[in-house]
Amino acid sequence: MKAEELFALLRRRGYLWPSSELYGGAAGLYDYGPLGTSLKRRVEDAWCAYFLGLSDDYHLIDAAEMLPEAVVRASGHLENFTDPEMRCENCHAAFRADTVLEKFRPEGVDGLDPTQIAELVKAHGVKCPSCGQPKLSVPRPFNMMFGVEFGVTGKEKVYLRPETAQSSFLAFPRMWDVGRKALPLGIAIIGKVYRNEIAPRQVLFRMRAFTQAELQIFFDPAGFPISFPTVADERLPVLRADRRAHGEESPQWTSATELVVSGGLPEFYVYHLVHMFRFFRDVLGVPGERIRLFEKSEKERAFYNRIQFDVEVHLESLGGFKEIGAVHYRGDYDLTRHGAGAGRDLSVSKDGRTLLPHVLEVTLGVDRSLWALADAGLHTDGDRTLWRIPAYLAPASVGIFPLLWKEHGPTARRVARELQSAGIRAVYDEGGSIGKRYARMDEAGTPYCVTVDGDTLTAGPMAGTVTVRERDSKSQERVAIEGLADRLRPRLSLPRPAVH
Repeated sequence: MKAEELFALLRRRGYLWPSSELYGGAAGLYDYGPLGTSLKRRVEDAWCAYFLGLSDDYHLIDAAEMLPEAVVRASGHLENFTDPEMRCENCHAAFRADTVLEKFRPEGVDGLDPTQIAELVKAHGVKCPSCGQPKLSVPRPFNMMFGVEFGVTGKEKVYLRPETAQSSFLAFPRMWDVGRKALPLGIAIIGKVYRNEIAPRQVLFRMRAFTQAELQIFFDPAGFPISFPTVADERLPVLRADRRAHGEESPQWTSATELVVSGGLPEFYVYHLVHMFRFFRDVLGVPGERIRLFEKSEKERAFYNRIQFDVEVHLESLGGFKEIGAVHYRGDYDLTRHGAGAGRDLSVSKDGRTLLPHVLEVTLGVDRSLWALADAGLHTDGDRTLWRIPAYLAPASVGIFPLLWKEHGPTARRVARELQSAGIRAVYDEGGSIGKRYARMDEAGTPYCVTVDGDTLTAGPMAGTVTVRERDSKSQERVAIEGLADRLRPRLSLPRPAVH
């Protein structure tokens, strides 16, 4: 399914649509409707349950979305948070350099300087995507942060946060004081971030306001206690930087143990890389063969990282692998910079030693994850469209139908209320034929539908039973209303990480 078709379907079903659509929309901004909001919450809750479940000392906080200038200066974002921008000297349109060159260099332009980028443009005869003229300028760095006047005088300046990570670093001293003074200490944030994208595109993949889920794990560089045997045999689809340098693009399935023993990666890093892979495969339900763990070279990775693997998913709608998450080993960069910027020593005492914690970051693009779920899960089966979304992520878990709304409606509503009271997301629907109701639920990804009919209300052997239909197989079974919630609940449970 093409990106335009996928977006049209999501918009028609009320998952999302352009923000300010009444006025023609706003580039890079989207609103979520009821189904989209519910799915987004499910993904966020699943991420929290999975990654905060790795340790009793991993916590979720909610931080302000504005950062004083001193913070982004210390973090390096004022000088380094840039993308190379190209302008057409003929029509004056602006573009990201990696967008202009994506057909010739799909891995992007990270690590290339402006001269190298300009040489690529010249060598491939790249023309302006807008007017078609070969008039593209030498790229210049464009800072993507939004600056905001702050206070009544307008002399103070703050920035809308470009990532949630900085708020976790700022919270570390307070969390250390109020917590158990234990390392590793995880601080997670799920929230909006803002980037002034040069050319927003590909719907949820290049947005100016989007949601990140990030976990910053502060740990003792002398040792990160994890249970590596629980992941040692997991095989991962890895594309190392040295193989890419020789023209390889396909991942190589490698065990976690091999990545440590012969691959030179720390156990703690591979442990969390495995859990990221498992989250995508086991929780989001992305087939393992569509996932690629893409290592960034020293020149390509973000300025604060020592090790960086992007988690990419092959998306048919966007024509290839796209980054959706990442695992970053940031070292002591962040606490060192903020300690210097604030004039405060952020070292802590542990076991009679004074140390400055290092940071491992696990990050997920929530909006991109929704697009990946749609790309991987939406299918056509004859004349019906169904979304094979994992049952625990579906916006509605069960659709409740009366076969005939007058005769069976009151009982169907009672069943819906009972399931809702039991904590199951049940939706009552009496509009149109049963076939049309099934079709609506299939397209929305609802895993089960329950129909109340004449047999439900008779005194015969079917009394007090309903028909339960499963989405993917369309198989049906007759089930007693009593105990229905207990029967469905195990099928709707969220997978948890295996931690020992």
